[in-house]
Amino acid sequence: MQLDILTPEHKVYSGKVYGIQLPGTEGSFEVLENHAPIIAALGKGKMKVLKDKNSTETYEISGGFIEMMNNKASVLIEDATALD
Repeated sequence: MQLDILTPEHKVYSGKVYGIQLPGTEGSFEVLENHAPIIAALGKGKMKVLKDKNSTETYEISGGFIEMMNNKASVLIEDATALD
């Protein structure tokens, strides 16, 4: 699926991924390829980008939203700090 992670200042990540693990406001959840359409609020915590089954990138985020539609995920967040 296509993943775009954006802050108000810059693009954090853009590319094809296997999935993404996110800190929701009610607990962590995961979005994988071909997930049903969803819009969800994100809380503060760790976001893990699953580039493929053996490669990941981890970020600390401070809240935002995700929209998943037509196998494209857009993550809009306030800020992100790379942890890898």
